[in-house]
Amino acid sequence: MARIDAFLKLGTDQGCSDIHFAVGIPPMLRMYGDLMPVKFRDLSHGELEGYIGEITTRTQQDYLRKGHDLDFSYVSGTGGRFRVNVFRKDTGIGATFRAIPTDVPTLESLKLPPVIQKLCDNHQGMILVTGSTGTGKSTTLAAMIDYLNRSRKLNIISLEDPIEFVHKSKQSQVIQRELNTHLPTFAEGVRAALREDPDVILVGELRDADTIRWAMTAAETGHLVLGTLHTTGAVKTIDRVVDALPADEREQTKTFLSQGLLAVITQVLVKSVDLRGRRAICEIMLINRAIGKLISTDQTHQILSQLQMGKDSGMQTLDQALLAAIQAKEIDPDNAYVYANDQKLFSRYVTDTSILPKFEQN
Repeated sequence: MARIDAFLKLGTDQGCSDIHFAVGIPPMLRMYGDLMPVKFRDLSHGELEGYIGEITTRTQQDYLRKGHDLDFSYVSGTGGRFRVNVFRKDTGIGATFRAIPTDVPTLESLKLPPVIQKLCDNHQGMILVTGSTGTGKSTTLAAMIDYLNRSRKLNIISLEDPIEFVHKSKQSQVIQRELNTHLPTFAEGVRAALREDPDVILVGELRDADTIRWAMTAAETGHLVLGTLHTTGAVKTIDRVVDALPADEREQTKTFLSQGLLAVITQVLVKSVDLRGRRAICEIMLINRAIGKLISTDQTHQILSQLQMGKDSGMQTLDQALLAAIQAKEIDPDNAYVYANDQKLFSRYVTDTSILPKFEQN
């Protein structure tokens, strides 16, 4: 068993989401959103190089030595599964291990809004799940794939970097392919998937113009496409996709977004009311005629008001979702305040007044 496995087991036994290793400090655990050091000595450069060397191949080590970050999935000697990122910094090597639960989550267990399940029942179009790094996008997508896998007879092709949750085929066939292991780029993966009789294509990240083009083509030609972006709101997501394409393609892109995009789900992870877990809180934009027109006429700044008025159809702003969860006593109001866009609306729920701006305390 690799020496690093002992730290990984310690972290997962305590329910942490990530285990961090860096030269000059002890290993760190992320517990319910906060970093906590393990009671251990500061790691030396040689020690940490040895830990990582025990779980990587020569090819991976050569890639890392050339100055590249290294991403891969790892199954520890104790059976835990992790998404790993290894990098170099000013003091030496560093690594982050994201714990991946053995069981694939369900939409019900994540307590996601019911409209997300309804979106999965579409047969074509694009659904984007967005948010900052570490906000649970991969977990939400895994739950969506699990729902499709259990409820419909489909060919689901999932392109990931790296493979995280492992899906066993149930009603559907689920094919999981990993970047740099089974495919050179996401764009090439989508292009290849279109020749593999897919019903659903999951794209791990729409990170460049080529990937966005192929994903839009897949959605336009009768497939359901699920994808992610590192954007923090529905409006920013639309603007990001449009800006990612060359100027002469933007009108065509806006047409697709107004007609082929089904929804944008933007999420944050907020501490539960007992501070012993975190829950995904979602902003949801469903593309209807009014929002489609705002996209096609470059009036995306007016989309937020449409979300505020679209509750009956399942839409909600992030602030509306946070407020509802606070009132239902599902999340910590102090942590919710940090994520709110209009923080003044949430100040009356705050219990730790030290986090309020000074003018609100006076």
